[in-house]
Amino acid sequence: MLLAGVLAVCLVVVAALYLISGGFVKQTYLEPWSKSYATNEADPRVRLVASGLLAASNHNMQPWKVKLDAGDPMAFYLYADSTRMTKEVDPDARQMMISQGTFLEYVAVAGQKNGWKVDITLFPLGEYDEANLAASMDAKPVAKVLLSKAVATNAEATNSALYDAIFLPDTNRSAYEATPLTPAQAATLAALPCPGGVAIKLYQTEQDLKQIGDYAMQSATIEAGVERIMGESGAIFRASEYQKNQFRYGYSVEGQGTSGFMKHILQGLVMLFPGLNRGSAATQTFISSTQTSVDNAPAYAMIVTSGNTRTQQVESGMLYSRLVLSGHTLGLAMQPLSQVLEEYPEMQALYTAFKQQYAPGGGTVQLLFRVGTPTKPTPLTMRRDVQSLLLGNA
Repeated sequence: MLLAGVLAVCLVVVAALYLISGGFVKQTYLEPWSKSYATNEADPRVRLVASGLLAASNHNMQPWKVKLDAGDPMAFYLYADSTRMTKEVDPDARQMMISQGTFLEYVAVAGQKNGWKVDITLFPLGEYDEANLAASMDAKPVAKVLLSKAVATNAEATNSALYDAIFLPDTNRSAYEATPLTPAQAATLAALPCPGGVAIKLYQTEQDLKQIGDYAMQSATIEAGVERIMGESGAIFRASEYQKNQFRYGYSVEGQGTSGFMKHILQGLVMLFPGLNRGSAATQTFISSTQTSVDNAPAYAMIVTSGNTRTQQVESGMLYSRLVLSGHTLGLAMQPLSQVLEEYPEMQALYTAFKQQYAPGGGTVQLLFRVGTPTKPTPLTMRRDVQSLLLGNA
């Protein structure tokens, strides 16, 4: 009788947590991941935008706005959404510009798959007025995208493989297998075309893994100790299905690899006890997660630019998306470890040391990420509705 009573109580608790989590709620925030989602749009430009919004972005902020050219049904403009800046962790909006590039590359790949030649002109009205950055973002597009009918090429099979990879999660934070990249995998990634002044660098030696891993852990420890930085991240954490459907951007437990029934148990607990995701608990989770990534990193890669112009930042994002998609076709996953590259005062000394070691002579490491074969799949994360990206739409 006692055992039956305990089991009954446990079932009631589990059911309550499941309900609090929103376990029976339709997950509208996942609808954009369906290949049929874009086909609901008659305008080919909006169809491509629907593919672009699946790209990686800083803090999963999805900081994109799109203006359809009223005079040209084959043209649209991409703007950086100044209201989605993460000013504490990314005060110079460098990560935000990289996120514009990740979007553009997904658009290009989707366009090629659907028979379009996609011409992208970066900063058609010139780069930003840095003294009035937010206003300049609102006034000047990051890119003009022009579509035209494509001539068939022999690259159709490759384009199809990359297009299919768009619908896979861009980031996998699980453990990676210990085996290094094969020579063929490394060569394929290293051979991806890079714009002038932009380069891919791969690191797989034991010494490199240790040094880069040490930087990653030091930077994570610094970040975990800065209350305003952790608070900025905590403010965009979505703790239930209700919140994820409402906001459709930011962080959630899926980002830590939690899925299925356990996702709802954890979400229910966080909803009941918010302290589980704040303060020292959040700090420890963040450091522990970074340690897991470092301990299971068979290779690191960097995208390094000769300077640090807005154009180079966007180009770095485009290259990163191409790396992610190509990696999927090779059975590889990637995860940015960007803390050491962040430019707020507390990180300055470590950032400077890292930059001097890996991008001497005035270069900039735009992205640092681990690469490897994942030991398990990772859940899909929140995405906004495509109509919310269009200027003039809610």
